[in-house]
Amino acid sequence: MISIFKKEIRSFLSSLIAYVVIVVFLLIIGLFTWVFADGNVLVLGHANLDILFFMAPWVFTFLISSITMRSFSEELKQGTFEILSTKPITDVQIVLGKFFASVTLVVFAVLPTLVYAYSIFRLGSPAGNIDTGATMGSYIGLILLGASYASIGIFSSVITPNQIVAFILGLFLCFFFYVGFQQLSNLSLFGSYDSFVQSLGIQLHYDSISRGVVDSRDLAYFISLIFIFLSLTLLALRGRKW
Repeated sequence: MISIFKKEIRSFLSSLIAYVVIVVFLLIIGLFTWVFADGNVLVLGHANLDILFFMAPWVFTFLISSITMRSFSEELKQGTFEILSTKPITDVQIVLGKFFASVTLVVFAVLPTLVYAYSIFRLGSPAGNIDTGATMGSYIGLILLGASYASIGIFSSVITPNQIVAFILGLFLCFFFYVGFQQLSNLSLFGSYDSFVQSLGIQLHYDSISRGVVDSRDLAYFISLIFIFLSLTLLALRGRKW
């Protein structure tokens, strides 16, 4: 797994994808936090990063899908996956290596936003007047959301050798799992099961953690979602060998 992880990281860093993803993410989030929208920090005058954590999941649907679209698609298209399969490494190690490499890139993208958090911390009146618990919870939720998107994107990549198709499929699935179940529950089509349908979506659990309360049920949801999509990736990968 470590060899696959290192290979993926080198591949990301040797191309423009990683740098473009990180710069675009920071640029968009920075503009919405400090400049654009009626809810930016300077307009509201409140020492919080609510706009950052509101916008990040939407930006991540595009950026993480673009990161993961080549995870398996490129190797399937070029025929290098067969070579990889002959090496003394299991399918589980391949999937996990690619998954953790994608998550690492997500963490690299999020880390510079700590500068925004420090700026808000200093701008508070008095300095330090910020809801630290909610901010920490939001960062935890953002990393878990990014990891969930990465597992979805990797699954999308393994079922098609076309990177564009993998990107679109990953984008759709990330969008649906974030907001789709929430919207379905709002239609009141399922009666007493509406709350259950809502709980299947990412948004409910992300918002819950962002309030600063790290509930075991929310952690269990994210871990389960990641496990399901990585398992589906593994099944699809093994299916290509039959």
